[in-house]
Amino acid sequence: MQPYFLPYIGYFQLITACELFVVYDNIKYTKKGWINRNRMLRNGAEAMFSLPLQGAPDHLDIDQRVLEDSPGRHRWLAQLKGAYRHAPQFGVTLPLLERIAACDEVNLFRFLHNALLETCAHLGIDTPIRAASAVPADHGLKGQDRVLAICAALGARRYVNPIGGTELYSHTDFAQHGIDLRFLRARPLDYPQGGANAVPSLSIADVLMFNPLETVRGWVRTHYDLVQPQLT
Repeated sequence: MQPYFLPYIGYFQLITACELFVVYDNIKYTKKGWINRNRMLRNGAEAMFSLPLQGAPDHLDIDQRVLEDSPGRHRWLAQLKGAYRHAPQFGVTLPLLERIAACDEVNLFRFLHNALLETCAHLGIDTPIRAASAVPADHGLKGQDRVLAICAALGARRYVNPIGGTELYSHTDFAQHGIDLRFLRARPLDYPQGGANAVPSLSIADVLMFNPLETVRGWVRTHYDLVQPQLT
């Protein structure tokens, strides 16, 4: 999986569902993805927050991108503080966000990797997280072929992907390599967000701000289904 900044709860459910979680560091950075940005709730509506990056050529990989070194580097933290200052679990969640912001790493991947480790520790997740470049596989491959190569290098017998990837991977191809392909489908969450209308699939920060930590830990462990795809 690509690394994301404070991703939605389904990302952490995926980590929980795995014995080892491999996160891409050596893959092209994409501006329109969720690598260095996410969504929060502000005044009852979704709003974006992001990690500002130094300008760089479009072809660079995630581990070659650098955070902007300026006073506004952690503007995202001030935004989240302002948006959730009245949330019921603000006092429990803010220390996590402050620990993430306190990381002095300017390399984008290493900062995101640390943020994932901090959040997983907060959620009680102990799944090992490994950078893809540390796996002895052919990283010149693309898409499904690269995933299969990484699985082979690790001796994996099951590969779990988010439900959105059902069109990207072939059950038959994985089965031919002795790998059980499954897709994780997060169950809908319904919790009060301090407004009239619920906004789904926001950053994990939103879930943590409005729900007791033990409740969120339970959702991370159990509030999803592993779906077996049809033969293709």
